[in-house]
Amino acid sequence: MRRRLTCRLHRRFLADVSSPDFIIRGRRVVLPDAIAPRALHVRDGKIVSVTDYGTLEADCELLEIDDDSVLMPGLVDTHVHINSPGRTEWEGFPSATRAAVAGGVTTLIDMPLSSIPPTTTLAGLETKLSTARDQCFVDVGFWGGVVPGNTDELAGMFAAGVVGFKCFLVPSGVDEFPHVTEKDLREAMPELTRLGAMLIVHAELPGPIKTASAASADYREFLRSRPRAAENEAIELMIRLSREFGTRVHIVHLSSAEALPMLREAQQAGVKITAETCPHYLHFAAEDIPAGATEFKCCPPIRERENREELWQGLADGTIDMIVSDHSPCPGEMKLRESGDFVNAWGGIASLQLRLPVVWTEARRRGFSLLDLAKWLCAGPATQISMETQKGAIAVGRDADFVIWKPDEQFTVAAEKLHHRHKLTPYDGEVLSGVVQQTFLRGHLTTMPLGHLLLKQK
Repeated sequence: MRRRLTCRLHRRFLADVSSPDFIIRGRRVVLPDAIAPRALHVRDGKIVSVTDYGTLEADCELLEIDDDSVLMPGLVDTHVHINSPGRTEWEGFPSATRAAVAGGVTTLIDMPLSSIPPTTTLAGLETKLSTARDQCFVDVGFWGGVVPGNTDELAGMFAAGVVGFKCFLVPSGVDEFPHVTEKDLREAMPELTRLGAMLIVHAELPGPIKTASAASADYREFLRSRPRAAENEAIELMIRLSREFGTRVHIVHLSSAEALPMLREAQQAGVKITAETCPHYLHFAAEDIPAGATEFKCCPPIRERENREELWQGLADGTIDMIVSDHSPCPGEMKLRESGDFVNAWGGIASLQLRLPVVWTEARRRGFSLLDLAKWLCAGPATQISMETQKGAIAVGRDADFVIWKPDEQFTVAAEKLHHRHKLTPYDGEVLSGVVQQTFLRGHLTTMPLGHLLLKQK
């Protein structure tokens, strides 16, 4: 028996499709190379066929998406700070992954710092796994960390399933995750190359960074303290080391558009270096940040309007591969909102739930398409972590991870409605386009913590 249901009525038949054995179809399905009417046949959590809109099967449950909605691959976010264990009061797996569901994210990768212990040893990874198990509403993977003196730990963590390793070239803000120097990198990178592991880098060097002498509520003063030179010089260093050691290097949260030409040249010369940027660098501009609005503080900082437009050009020409959230929350009091002290406030932006509408709002203004969006938010991040045969696209054999959303519907961000543990965000009050309706994880509507811990098989 076949029943036709609209997206709005899907909750009424969840028990029937959770077997799962159903067809979901829509007029606007975002495929790897086209947006077209298609029917997706799902069995055992996988897409088993992608057929013409009218190709159905007898006695198979049918979910129909209304014509105002888009069916897109579940988003992949490879840059999320969950801060658990040890600092779970900052976020935690249940709250972070609920926020992910609300934002259409079906896979996220947890950063190795801001938890106690950090993920810099095999024992630290095992503690992280025991904390996350049975707590996640989406699939969750893990980065390991490179810190001074832990080269002997890298092989064990990689064999246990971390997707790669992160390092900082400046102090990270937490004592448990010290930054590395070029000497440390020269010890670690040959081992990473031997393993075939990617190194992702917080690319700022300490030299150009100016230490403020006193508290200040002036955003421009904070911006001047973290000049583009700090990023540019760090990226120049990583290009040189990547070329020398053959290590795959990825620049996280690229903020300085001045680094784009050197990245482009290195990529064209065959250097194994890639880059990401974040919604806040593509949406906000330094000229518009009010004095004392410390919810905007992040490192590297949000830069000027002209720089923002150059980052969009870097996405257009492929120098920047993806857009990830860098969701980096903290308890509200750590933002020092009452004093407006940019110097001493915690740097990080809570945004996990809002990546899709923020990026779509800005992308459509500049003439980009839903195909571009899926490349930056789904396929690109999945490829980065070598999960492109499993995640990031609607294709046969991939996980049945979907987000159903209305790209033409607007809403006003209300911080109190966010699922993040702490609600302070610079997006509060922003009018955005793109309303997420439902998120499916491996064929199941995500209403329970059914997420897997993704330990990459080497």
